[in-house]
Amino acid sequence: MKAMILAAGEGKRMQPLTNTLPKPLLEVHGKPLIVWHIENLAKNGFHTIIINIAHLGEKIPALLGNGEQWGVQLLYSDERESGGLESAGGIKKALSLLGDDTFLVVNGDVFCDYTFNSAFVLQDTLAHLILVPNPKHNEQGDFSLKNKRVTNDKKYTFSGIGYYSPKLFEDVLLQKAPLAPLLRRAITKEQVSGELFNNMWHDIGTPQRLQDINEL
Repeated sequence: MKAMILAAGEGKRMQPLTNTLPKPLLEVHGKPLIVWHIENLAKNGFHTIIINIAHLGEKIPALLGNGEQWGVQLLYSDERESGGLESAGGIKKALSLLGDDTFLVVNGDVFCDYTFNSAFVLQDTLAHLILVPNPKHNEQGDFSLKNKRVTNDKKYTFSGIGYYSPKLFEDVLLQKAPLAPLLRRAITKEQVSGELFNNMWHDIGTPQRLQDINEL
């Protein structure tokens, strides 16, 4: 299975830190967020990882290279000319690199100890989402679970980690497009499964949250 790390966001909430660095290169305990993901993916059997880039995007391949030092192949989906395409648009642009099989996507700005599963199989769904208990900054939640299916009720937070079929993105246009509306439509058709992850997970969305996780 291939994986994709979403790394093209502008990171406005992280300013001024992201005025000079893309958010996934910000460090947690001396290591860039994106490197934590690459190491975790490599350890769990992922050999090809696609990274989309836009804001200050040239700094990401300049630091990471081709992935040889982690024993993986890093490929880059370049959105600098168009500007960041958001999650669904970015995945759509990268489909030619991701291939025809199920793939994993993880947000580049989360820090967690989730075990990525390179052998995961979608059953009769188009997506499988990893949900987490609501953090303080999202107390309302995003989705809920019923009989291992994701529902549009708001009880848990979407972790930014999911397994997807390319078919989910067939009708997405190559333009800026968020992921949430696409998921909600598929959820309405009972095409999305999910699970609750109760271990360490942090959304590093603000300078204060970055400081907090570095102090743990």
